[in-house]
Amino acid sequence: MSTAHTAPAAPASLGAPSLVPLFVRLKLSLLRNGLRQSGGRRAAYITSVVLALLFAALQLLGLVALRGDAHAGTVAVLVAAVLALAWAVMPLFFPSGDETLDATRLVMLPLRPRPLIVALLAASLVGIGPLFTLCLTLGAALAVARSAAAAGVAVVAVPLTILVCVALARTVATANTRLLTSRKGRDLAVLSGLVIAIGFQFVNFGVQKLGDSGGLSALDPVADVLRWLPPAAAIGAVEAAGDGAYGRAAAQLLLTAVALAALLYAWQRSLVRLMTSPDSSTLRPADSAREQTGRPGPAALLPEGRTGTVMLRTLRYAWRDPKTKAAWITSLALGLIVPVVNALQGNGTVYFASFGAFMLGAQMSNQFGQDTSAFWMVVQTVSTSRDALLELRARALAIALVTVPYTVLVAVVTASLVGNWGAFPQALGLSLGLLGAMLGTGAVASAMFPYSIPQDSRKNVAPGQGGIAFLAIIGGMLTSALLCAPLIALTVWLHLSDRHGALWLLLPVGAGYAVLVAHTGLRAAAPRAARRLPEILAAVSRG
Repeated sequence: MSTAHTAPAAPASLGAPSLVPLFVRLKLSLLRNGLRQSGGRRAAYITSVVLALLFAALQLLGLVALRGDAHAGTVAVLVAAVLALAWAVMPLFFPSGDETLDATRLVMLPLRPRPLIVALLAASLVGIGPLFTLCLTLGAALAVARSAAAAGVAVVAVPLTILVCVALARTVATANTRLLTSRKGRDLAVLSGLVIAIGFQFVNFGVQKLGDSGGLSALDPVADVLRWLPPAAAIGAVEAAGDGAYGRAAAQLLLTAVALAALLYAWQRSLVRLMTSPDSSTLRPADSAREQTGRPGPAALLPEGRTGTVMLRTLRYAWRDPKTKAAWITSLALGLIVPVVNALQGNGTVYFASFGAFMLGAQMSNQFGQDTSAFWMVVQTVSTSRDALLELRARALAIALVTVPYTVLVAVVTASLVGNWGAFPQALGLSLGLLGAMLGTGAVASAMFPYSIPQDSRKNVAPGQGGIAFLAIIGGMLTSALLCAPLIALTVWLHLSDRHGALWLLLPVGAGYAVLVAHTGLRAAAPRAARRLPEILAAVSRG
């Protein structure tokens, strides 16, 4: 009689391993492999770590030194709010700084959303940013922890603040993953330096205002609002516990915890949508099969023929090409910020309105270099000086289409802030005259001193063409200033001769002079551009 042998039954559930240690090891592996790529990258990373930790340690000591100060709570709450703002915007400007921000790489893995969220959150706590945030958050909590109860609340508030910051960054990054990996996302990265520079200008202005208004007490109303906005509310809870307001401390901690739960829920929904919905770039639009005739939208308002076509192409370059867009937005921002900041500081004058015309007029310089190697298609359509004139004139009209109303806007804003409407006509006339001079000299510089703009690097001039770029830019500026001398002399003469009633004539005179000098510059540049097409093509195709 044989005995039947049966294999032992397998357990019903083997238990899937936790994703948290796996993703933390993955993050560490990404950091380690990135440092192995080159010695320069390793040195840059180590230097950034040392500088970040040194700055964080100094900030920590400074915040601890505020203990007992009347405005310690205001500073601590503002620090937490600024940290949250930084975490919210950094993924938009530096999406390539963390490879794990791109959740589309996990689409094909059989992972459930909730454990994936927990694992990604844990992995996000590894790095320089979280350590830097920990130092500043700890310093902010120590600055306002004035009792044992406050210290106990700080034990909960500090990690809660860091988790809210990290979850906020992850939610923003996941919701904008396809934007950040597209051309528009690269545009944001190109413009990050501009945003940081503008931010520093406003910080500088704010510091000056604080000095004029009696110190940190001017920020108390702002801090009172931020105390109820997570994650600054967690630091406010530490301060409230130190003051004995335990009910308020509990409410602020609860508010921060609810914000964290809401961010995690929003992150999970964005992640599910990202990993289950198709990319719109792979979908064929319903009307893509139909052949469109004419120019759609506002482009239909442009003139017909070569002029309208070139204008549309120039405007599309300004909107689509990252470097051209960065130059335009930088000029638009600085052209308004400089007169506005000077006016708010009490150092402004209505004549600062010409700075906007100066910044945007400079976009006419090196027009052919903006086309790079695609300029050969333009070359095929230019055979005579008239063709070159039409090409240059259309490009100048495209720039003027944006710059003229912008110049008027800057003049209006500056005059209103300075409170000198009487000088508005002369300031606007001088600004328009400067704009016309910049367009004319820019056309000549484009024909005589073209240079290439590399598309695959952060340089704005190809190697070996720095001298040409210097001549084109500085020469154009100096020549434009000399061309504006008649308008400046007329303005000075009207003031010195007490003919203030005739100063309004500078507006029509300046506008007419702008048209005259721009047209003269275009006609002078056209034959030179037509003769030098091969040289221009060779120059702009480098790099």
